[in-house]
Formats: sequence, C-alpha cells, structure tokens
Amino acid sequence: MAYTVLARRYRSRTFDQLVGQEAIAATLRAAIALDRVAHAYLFTGTRGVGKTSSARIFANAVNNPADDPALAEAIFAGRDTDVIEIDAASNNSVENARQLIDGSVYRPLRGRKKIYIIDEVHMLSQAAFNALLKTMEEPPDHVVFVLCTTETHKVPATIQSRCQRFDFRDIPPGRIAAHLRAVASAESIDADDELLAMVARLAAGSMRDALSLLDRLIAAGQPRLTPELLEGLLGLPPRTLVLELTDAIASARPDSALLAAEALLRASAGTDQFFTTLAEFFRDLMVLSACGPATELVDLSGEARELAVSMAARFDPGTLSHMIALCEGVARSAKSSSFPRALVDTLVVRLALAKELTDAAAIAAEPLQRAAAPPTQAAPAARTRTTHPGSAAAKKA
Repeated sequence: MAYTVLARRYRSRTFDQLVGQEAIAATLRAAIALDRVAHAYLFTGTRGVGKTSSARIFANAVNNPADDPALAEAIFAGRDTDVIEIDAASNNSVENARQLIDGSVYRPLRGRKKIYIIDEVHMLSQAAFNALLKTMEEPPDHVVFVLCTTETHKVPATIQSRCQRFDFRDIPPGRIAAHLRAVASAESIDADDELLAMVARLAAGSMRDALSLLDRLIAAGQPRLTPELLEGLLGLPPRTLVLELTDAIASARPDSALLAAEALLRASAGTDQFFTTLAEFFRDLMVLSACGPATELVDLSGEARELAVSMAARFDPGTLSHMIALCEGVARSAKSSSFPRALVDTLVVRLALAKELTDAAAIAAEPLQRAAAPPTQAAPAARTRTTHPGSAAAKKA
C-alpha cells in the first residue's frame, strides 16, 4: 500500500479530536444539538489550524448523526453526494459559481442538508462572489455553506456579513508538542521531548506543519529522533554555538564574541537566520529572567531549559530587552546594506558591551535627571518672635 503522510492519517475526525479549538468545537456541537444550524459559516485562521477538518467534522455531525462508518468515510474522503468540497483556487470563475448555484436547488439524497465546503474562498473572483451573494443571503432551506480562508480581508464584506464567523487560533506550542508525543508513541518512534518542543515551535501554530516536519525526521531512518538530527535536516545552527556566543556576551568579551559569531554565521543559512536565532534565544532568556525558571512561557525542556536558566541568571530583563531591540534594528538595516557583515560585527560588539553602555548611559543621565527634578521643599524657617514695645524684653533690647 502507498504510504499516507502523518498529517492525513492523524487528521481530526471528531470535535473531541480538534486540538486547540475547543471553544469553536463546543459551539458547533451545541448548534447541531439545539437544531440552530445557520445557513452560512466562515472559518478563518492561519494554515494548518483545523479549518477544513472542522468543516468536514461539522458536515459529518449534521448529516450522519448515527455515525455510520461508511457514510463518515465518504464524507471525509470527499465522495459523499450531499457534502460537496470545492477548491476555490482552481474553481474561481463565475461559471463555477453558477454551477454551484444551479446544483443547490436539488435536495440532499440521504442527509439532512446539502453542505458546500469552499476551501480558500478568498481565491474566488469578484464576479463569482457577486454571483454567490444572493444565494448566500437567502439559500434554500436544505443548503449550508462553509467557507474556509486564510485571508479574510480578501473576502468581501457583503459575503462576511451573511456568515457566522469563527476565528481559529494558532495552536499553542505546548499543545502541538503533546499531540506529537501521542503520534510518535502510536508510530513506535523514539523521540526526545526537546526535539518535539523544537518542532512545535518551528510549526508556528500549525499542526499540519508540525506533523509534516515530524514525517521528514522519521524518514531520515534514525533509531532516535534528536535535536541534532533536526538541526542537520533544516540547516539550523547548533545550540552549542548560540550558547558560546551568549556566554561571551555575558562575560563582556568582544573578541571571543566575534569569534563565536563567525562560527554561528558559518553554521547559519544567512544573516537573517543569524538574527532570528539570536533574538529568539534572548527572548527566552528575558522571559526566564523576568518570570523565573518554572515559567510556561518558554517552550524548552530538559537540558535545554537548564542551560537557558543558568544563562538567564547572568542577565537582567532590562539588558536582554535592549539586546533584542538591537537585534531587530540591525536585522532591518542589514536587509538594505551593501555590507551586512559589518553590521553583524558591530551588533556583536555592542551586545558584548551592552551592560557597560547601559551603565554609562545611566551615569551620563544622572546630572540631567537631577537638573530636571523639582526642588526639594526647604525646612520651615524658625518663627520670628514678635515682642510688644512695652514688654520687658523690648526694654532690655
């Protein structure tokens, strides 16, 4: 049999299996239970967060309440006559829209509703949107539209206003890592927790991207999946080089920092990745320094977290935030520079001297701060005693 990729084999088939979209799943499930299914829905969010899967799950729940396996398989495979999936990227003309409208007048053959799932709906032409407009406003009672898109701003407001909109959030890295752990266990794959955390982070909220990356790692044929395997596969710079550079920066040794930066640049896929790698690591250190070693805001585990906690103790949050800002500013300048390497070396030296420069700036600002400060209130003067002209004190004076 042909191999089926993990992203397809482990695609959600029930509302309970949707990862990171529990609120949307609960709302759709309740709408079906209360018989309050709307005539049009708009599912929006970044790639790989479950929009099309949710549309299929929703269609199966509406038309297959008894959960017949054969019917469910037909719906999820796109073969059911009452659940029609349309790829708007390749069916975006007004003729395609008119064919859809003509077919919507016929009642479903065996389900409750005739459900049209239009993926990447923002790819429809303006004429196609105009043709759909009237039908979406007042469709036949048996028709439900589910529109899926990654670019909501390209969907006309007239279409959006006729839909119930659901915004799918990016899936948190922790949830992705937990799901990857379950998949690796089901596949009998030995994978480091640190590796799974790295994959979840690289996926940037997309479960499909995470599963695709895990598939690539498994295809390498190694007995154990490790962070070193991921670094070699994607061309990521080794963590040891990042730690060496950060150690030199923390020790305020510009010469060692420049040597470490040279090694990191050689291991990176260009200056953009160099800046990104450095800024992301500084971000982790800043959060650990500000929130403590047990914070859940940093997606590190095992030895990687221990090393980061140890390194974070050598900085304060203010210095790290300044260093991140430096990386961001130099990264932007390097894009238009004819000699970006000079900017990289300048950045490394400034980072190595960041604490000294910050202290010098604070010392230089002290006279200005004192000059701008409001004058302190003087102590009240002693009250002058007034003597009566005829008093004994006055005569003595």
